[in-house]
Amino acid sequence: MTAKAGTPGAAHRPARWVRTRLRANPGTALLTAALAFVTVLLSVAVPRVTDRGADAALRDHVRRTGIHATSLHFASKARPTDTAADLDAVDRQLVERVGRKLALSPAGLAHGSVTDSVPMFNPGYRRVSDSAPPRLSLVHLAGLADRVTLTEGSRPGPAAAGAPLPVMISRTAAELIGIRIGDVVDSGSTGPDSRRTAVVTGLFQVNDPLDPFWTGLGCPDRPCLNIDLEHGNWLGATGFVDGDSLAGLTGWGTSVQNFWRVSVDPAPLRADRLERTRADVLPLLSGPGAAALAAETGRADLRAVSTLPVILDRAAERYRAAMALSAIGPAGVAGVAVVVLCLAAALGTDRRAAELGLLRARGGSRGGVLLRLLGEGAVTVLPAAALGAALALVLLPTPRWGLAVAAGLGTTLLALLALPARAALLWGRPRPAGRARRVVGELALLAVTAVAVAEVRRRGVGHSGRGVDPLLVAAPLLLAVSGGLLLARIEPVVVGWLAALAGRGRGLVGFLGLVRAARDNSGRRRPSALPLLALLIAVTATGFGATVLDTVDHSRTRAARLSAGGDVSVSIPVYASLPEAFTKAAGELPGVRAATGAWIEERATFVGGDRETAEAILVVVEPEAYAEISRTAGVGGYDPAKLAAAPGGKDGPVPALFSRDLAAHLASGAPQVRTPSGSQMATSVAGIVTATPALPDPGKPFVVVPAGPTAEHLPELKRSNKVNKWFAVGDVDPDRVRALLRERAIGSGALLGRLAKLIDEEATAAGKTSAGLPPGYVVHSSREKIAELAGDPVQHAAGRLFWYSGFAAAGFALLAVLLTLLRAAPDRTAVLARLRTMGLRPRQGLVLIIAEALPQTLAAAVGGGLVALAAVALLGGAFDLSALVGATVGETLAPAVLPVLLPTAGLALVVGLGVVLETLVAGRRQIATELRAGERQ
Repeated sequence: MTAKAGTPGAAHRPARWVRTRLRANPGTALLTAALAFVTVLLSVAVPRVTDRGADAALRDHVRRTGIHATSLHFASKARPTDTAADLDAVDRQLVERVGRKLALSPAGLAHGSVTDSVPMFNPGYRRVSDSAPPRLSLVHLAGLADRVTLTEGSRPGPAAAGAPLPVMISRTAAELIGIRIGDVVDSGSTGPDSRRTAVVTGLFQVNDPLDPFWTGLGCPDRPCLNIDLEHGNWLGATGFVDGDSLAGLTGWGTSVQNFWRVSVDPAPLRADRLERTRADVLPLLSGPGAAALAAETGRADLRAVSTLPVILDRAAERYRAAMALSAIGPAGVAGVAVVVLCLAAALGTDRRAAELGLLRARGGSRGGVLLRLLGEGAVTVLPAAALGAALALVLLPTPRWGLAVAAGLGTTLLALLALPARAALLWGRPRPAGRARRVVGELALLAVTAVAVAEVRRRGVGHSGRGVDPLLVAAPLLLAVSGGLLLARIEPVVVGWLAALAGRGRGLVGFLGLVRAARDNSGRRRPSALPLLALLIAVTATGFGATVLDTVDHSRTRAARLSAGGDVSVSIPVYASLPEAFTKAAGELPGVRAATGAWIEERATFVGGDRETAEAILVVVEPEAYAEISRTAGVGGYDPAKLAAAPGGKDGPVPALFSRDLAAHLASGAPQVRTPSGSQMATSVAGIVTATPALPDPGKPFVVVPAGPTAEHLPELKRSNKVNKWFAVGDVDPDRVRALLRERAIGSGALLGRLAKLIDEEATAAGKTSAGLPPGYVVHSSREKIAELAGDPVQHAAGRLFWYSGFAAAGFALLAVLLTLLRAAPDRTAVLARLRTMGLRPRQGLVLIIAEALPQTLAAAVGGGLVALAAVALLGGAFDLSALVGATVGETLAPAVLPVLLPTAGLALVVGLGVVLETLVAGRRQIATELRAGERQ
């Protein structure tokens, strides 16, 4: 029978549990929702940030290699009947065929025909060496008219029968070589064959030298300096012909090739699809796919080459190695987040223990109460989790969402089920063997940790070609958890001892704070290990990550110095030498701490005491300065006194440093070194080294000798200046070295000086920076190399992830401490209120709270720092940091106090400030409320 309105049965309708419960304590509901929002947001954001960083790093890495390296290059032998329309048709077929599999970059597409170069014997044309005249190659390039501006003369037209080929040349090349409009190139051909002659009809200037179209097309806008030790160095120029003159190219030089460049756009590349992309490229280069492409275009000899598969392989290896290292930080954040969620559930269950007990006592079933708790969580957790996940997905767009959504769902389930699961555990039947079970669980965790550490040391982390192994990445986290559980057993005992010592003194505040720190909120002897565990994991993860990044910085500096042969070095072409005016002035530049010129002879011969010979590299240096350079670079160090002293005087053997692979030939007698000119000198052993700054990766045996005694034995050193390298250490500006090199070593009036000036002017006009040095003249700088290595996007992505993880872990650790303080706030407030009635001053109350929270914070900071150092000591030897450094390095992680100390102290300070701020904001109001409640009572 249904009750009518107004009757008692209709008026008494029980309120809904969830609504009543949330209205009774809205602050707790808001905190639960906020915790779920932040945790789910981070759990979804971290995979998205990782994916975005990996994709951006891949695209930037591919883009940096240049269009020429990442394009597919097709070529076939030119036919006498080929026309420009034929080449255009093949280009359309290739673009359409490749575009089915790969995204293309229209800006890099190019096709045409090219010949090899022939000499220009015209009198008056400038030469680099007397025996080698400048050379000219002819090119037909589709779309050239839209990319160059005619500065003088006329564009080339079709070639008339029997007449020279009309060509146009860049203004820069013409000015440097001495070519004028109307010149007929004398190629030295004999007979009436006019195909070996060309007439210059016009000069042009490139509209945009930065246009990717010009990449890999030789030197269209300036002459090229070509090094030829056998026939002499020569300048090369490019002449462009009209599309109707393709038939006239046949016979120019020895061959004519048609070429098509199909450039791949790196923008759509994805790190998770590298293997698929590589599988799309390879069939176009070889096998049935390439044969089908040749048949489709009607070019049976069509062949394709590309370095793109190699670039993709290298990118995939670096990606997998870097991700294995950078995943350590998110693993630490995940561990701290799990601990915080469990801590929140534990504190919530303790706070509501009486309420839940009353529900059970009034007939509530276990399942019914758990469903009500689950309903509370669904109302607060699910909307907040959905908002956090949606925000992360929207703010961090990426094509991949599976891992991020899975992480968000897992975090949501943990936040939703933590409170009911904790309540269910509390209602379980008590067992007397609970302490034994805890010991068994902790021993099992220690065993898993030992296995993970052993696996890391055996297999390594971050090696090229290996992916992310969850067990290996979790090893630092397992060490932190094991250290936290050990510290949780030690910390209450130590704090209890300190409380006993404080109790013997006269002050009461410190004693009360330490006593409360040694007990949990219910007054039991052993406090909860979760807050301590959260703090320790955060400190360990942050300290370990800081050590990794600090080691990467030092390794990068050492790798840069090894690459440069010090802090700055100068290399020149084999045909040139560095004048004394340069080496002397360079050694006096500001910041130079030590400098030496060197003569490096790569074709020397080593003759051992056993008469065994071997090709070797002879390095002649000034011993004192080179010793300082070796010490700074960290390779091939030696005592300069041993290398400088010649034991036999002027006619005795020259002291020398030998590479380790020559050591076996040194015991049977005095070795000798022979130069290509036939000079020979006896040497004595001053030391054995594995490498030297001039040859950090020599590849074959080498001998280092002092310049002074060597000059007495090698006449060529006396007759001419034999300095082809220069090395220095110190805070040296490489731009000043380049300017000095242009001024003192190249000059401004010589042909090379004019070439350098033109290159510099062209680069400046194009908005680029240029050293203004001819080809072969290079200034290496460790400062610039460090910036180049540090600019690697793979390293940037991994470094950012480390720091983001550190900040997130610190935030969760602070939240764990604040949750513990908030849970203990009612009891602490009551104690402080009673103490205030007995004369406790507000400042003493603040000291009491700090004394209560400080032991756990300090224990976690110190323990976390020690665990971080232990983790580095145990795992450091297995980490390969080459992917993060950007170069192959042999350094491993080694324990260092400073990288661990700074984040540890910073985290402890942040937590301490959070405790003080919470006390100042909420403590006074709560104490006043407690005192008023006491007055009403």
